[in-house]
Amino acid sequence: MELRSLKYFQAVYEQGSVSGAARLCFVSQPSITAAIQQLETTLDQRLFVRHARGVLPTSAADKLYPIAKEMNDSAKSIIKLFSDGPTPVPLRLGLMRSLGARRMSFLLKKLSKKIEHLELTLVDPEEPCDARIVLEQSANPNEKFQAIWQDEYRLAMPTDWPLAKKAEITLADLDGLPFISRSPCDALDKLTALMASQDISFQPRANIRTVEYALELVKAGIGAALLPCWQEILDSEELVLRPIKGASLSKSIGLAYKSLKQNSPLISDIRVTCQAVSTEDTEALA
Repeated sequence: MELRSLKYFQAVYEQGSVSGAARLCFVSQPSITAAIQQLETTLDQRLFVRHARGVLPTSAADKLYPIAKEMNDSAKSIIKLFSDGPTPVPLRLGLMRSLGARRMSFLLKKLSKKIEHLELTLVDPEEPCDARIVLEQSANPNEKFQAIWQDEYRLAMPTDWPLAKKAEITLADLDGLPFISRSPCDALDKLTALMASQDISFQPRANIRTVEYALELVKAGIGAALLPCWQEILDSEELVLRPIKGASLSKSIGLAYKSLKQNSPLISDIRVTCQAVSTEDTEALA
């Protein structure tokens, strides 16, 4: 018993005619008829009764149909399982915590568009990966660094604070000011070191790890925080961002990749994408 005969049988059963089965299977009617006759001989059972408009299944055909359908479906699944499809392009990308949801989504969207059949796995930047989005100072000696964003940090505080009325904040204004401390944050480390050098008290009110949590605590009036000038933060109507006089607080964030792999097709595509993202962001801010 051939699987093809069962396929033709299923088609006749479902179509109700030999001609309909032939059209469905893209074969001639005699091929369908021969297959049905072969099945009837093998099973020693009559499967269909002809009438003016087609054929009617016999009780034997009713018994055979669910088995034939299951076998044909299984055959299709096997073919699909082993059929040659597009080869996925695996990419393990390390992402630093303080990147920002909007920027991360934009970057990943651009990568998926640039690299066909991308199979993306996001990991911590300290885990084994093909490339990383990190601070410039976090790049290893065996890595090359390509800048994407330059983050400027400002003092964020609720709009109803008296200090929020000032266009520029001095270090003296920070003495004893309730702060949302975030770690790790190199910009905050620079600021607290500068404050300590001038004997200015740093007063932490809360200790958290992410920019997103710090943002919500500032909105709640818990304290001020040093936050990057991301668009989603600038758009908030519940807080203001003010520069701190005499404090140059910025971070360069970009792509870090192993020097030995800089000419690989995958890394080349990622580099081109990151350059495009950097250019689009710069133009958007101009």
